[in-house]
Amino acid sequence: QALFDLSFTINHGEVVTLLGKNGMGKTTTVHSIMGITPISSGEILFENQKIDHLPSYRISRSGIGIVPEGRQIFPNLSVIENLVATSANRNAHPSPWTIESVLAIFPLLKTRLNNMGNLLSGGEQQMLAISRALMTNPKLLILDEATEGLAPLVRDEIWACIEKLKNEGITILIIDKNIKDLTRIADKHFIIEKGHVTWHGTSKEFLSQTSVLEEKLGI
Repeated sequence: QALFDLSFTINHGEVVTLLGKNGMGKTTTVHSIMGITPISSGEILFENQKIDHLPSYRISRSGIGIVPEGRQIFPNLSVIENLVATSANRNAHPSPWTIESVLAIFPLLKTRLNNMGNLLSGGEQQMLAISRALMTNPKLLILDEATEGLAPLVRDEIWACIEKLKNEGITILIIDKNIKDLTRIADKHFIIEKGHVTWHGTSKEFLSQTSVLEEKLGI
């Protein structure tokens, strides 16, 4: 068991971070939300509906999109095929994401539409992973290690995208180590240690407590 009495809330339209050192339960939390790792007790609510113990595909259909750690795009499909493969029912959404709208956020992908996923750079793969998640028309978007291993310029583009999504009212949960950008964009922060939430607060509160950064995050 990796999580113990873990509890946090994300309100509609918020950007929330899940922080902690490696091995503290961040990715396990994401896997539990998505139904990949079953929970043994407690409950997970999304829009006041219990989603724990639902299969992953039903959780995704309920409106939760994920950009997983390691991106996990389809390597033998082209960019356009990756996007089409995850597109949700357009008729079920008043303003659905389309290939055109995701390419407007990441115009570089326009020049890569016929490239296979395994031929893309790390940054291009992350852009594709985010675009693919948006094609599911999520109400909640989860990014696990949003900018890990990316070049600085690519990281800037990813953060700019996240800001655009925030401005459009998409609720976002982010796991990342880039404190500077996280505190600039996010509304709330939760720190996990050994499967427990041991601190939570706003960006202003977070930055005012340097001991939190040093002790709980090793920064």
